[in-house]
Amino acid sequence: MEHDIIFEPLSFRNLVVKNRIFRSNISGRFDNYDGSGTYARINWEEKFARGGVGAILSSFVPVSIHGRIMPNYATIHSDDRVPFWRELGRRIHEYDCKFILQLSHSGHQQDIGGVENLFRMPLSSTNRTESLNGFLGRSMSREEIRQTVHDFVQGARRAREAGLDGIELHGANGYLITQFLSSAVNDRQDEYGGPVENRARFVLEIVREIRRVVGSDFHLQVKMNGIDLGNKVFPWEPQGNTIEDSIKIARLLEQAGVDALHISAGNSFPHPFNPPGTFPMDWAAKTYDIMVTSGIYVFQRYLLLRYRPLRPIFAFFWSRNPSPIIEGINVEAAHEIKRHVAIPVLCTGGFQTASFIRRILAEGFCDAVSIARSLVANNDLVHMFRAGKNLPDKPCTYCNKCLVNAIKNPLGCYEVSRFDGDYERMIGEVMSVFAPSPFSSSQQPS
Repeated sequence: MEHDIIFEPLSFRNLVVKNRIFRSNISGRFDNYDGSGTYARINWEEKFARGGVGAILSSFVPVSIHGRIMPNYATIHSDDRVPFWRELGRRIHEYDCKFILQLSHSGHQQDIGGVENLFRMPLSSTNRTESLNGFLGRSMSREEIRQTVHDFVQGARRAREAGLDGIELHGANGYLITQFLSSAVNDRQDEYGGPVENRARFVLEIVREIRRVVGSDFHLQVKMNGIDLGNKVFPWEPQGNTIEDSIKIARLLEQAGVDALHISAGNSFPHPFNPPGTFPMDWAAKTYDIMVTSGIYVFQRYLLLRYRPLRPIFAFFWSRNPSPIIEGINVEAAHEIKRHVAIPVLCTGGFQTASFIRRILAEGFCDAVSIARSLVANNDLVHMFRAGKNLPDKPCTYCNKCLVNAIKNPLGCYEVSRFDGDYERMIGEVMSVFAPSPFSSSQQPS
């Protein structure tokens, strides 16, 4: 194991990460409603740093309070957020782990918009209704585009001031940057729509302005789709970006000064191929109701999940073209993009087998992998690899119960079989993110 490629450092232009395992962007509603951070989020992120990952990619961090995907996620939309992120970064750095902040904007894909958005139409590249949940949005004016570029730049500035190790622009999975990049979503007739070069203009302006304001020596990467797969649920929807489109976008991003690319799939979230695996309808029926007022199709989808006789209808559309691949579902797309750029390429998608990860790294499919669900299931997965294990004794089952709970309940592994059928022990592990508390009795003065 002395020369294990998993544990070789990865050098970017402005950053060195100690190994090739990144914790992908996943988190729960651990913070205050106003977007200020809490000790629970620090405890959450510290689990993965302690577990041995080389770097943590934060969950989506809104650059605008009006562009948050849901409440109770820490934001970076104002300067008073910097001290929290500085403390979080300090705690993560104690484990020789890097922390990369994912800057995001929901666009029209707002699962739960928050009180500030109750009577405000979300911004998007288009006026068209999103097809999965029926999220409504409004096509942005040029002035609104300029303001949103500014918001991303200020988020990057604050991340640097907080002493974090870099930023990732969330340009995948249906959020605002995707809404510009995707040919299935973007129907603009101005300089931000049409050919790939125009659809990429928005994200390229963000990158160039970040470089101008923040500098060229701060790590900047972009999460993007390899393939949009926009017609995987409803066959009448357009497919969206192909791998050829994404290669063009990747090369444009590299030319604009991006240090790395992080490859995912799906121009909506959730998506049958992101994250791949089963769709836990029993659990979704208990959580999806929280989104009923968010999109014009949500109530219909909820009924399909809530009433068992209707579930085959949902299953027909969601699972009509199941992927035969879960682990490494985006590897081929990442490989194609990597062949056309000189910067490092990260890949996400169901990784948890050491031998498989070693092979794709050694064969040059990507430079590192990012893992979410399998690390939620086994926070110390990287230590297991270091000890010579190929697969955890109780691996992630890809049941996606963590996913459907995240919108309503504390994030964690909800697969009770991994806890030998002990529901209370499972919930105890889920709730462990709230301990230790800075207000525990053991820390009070005597």
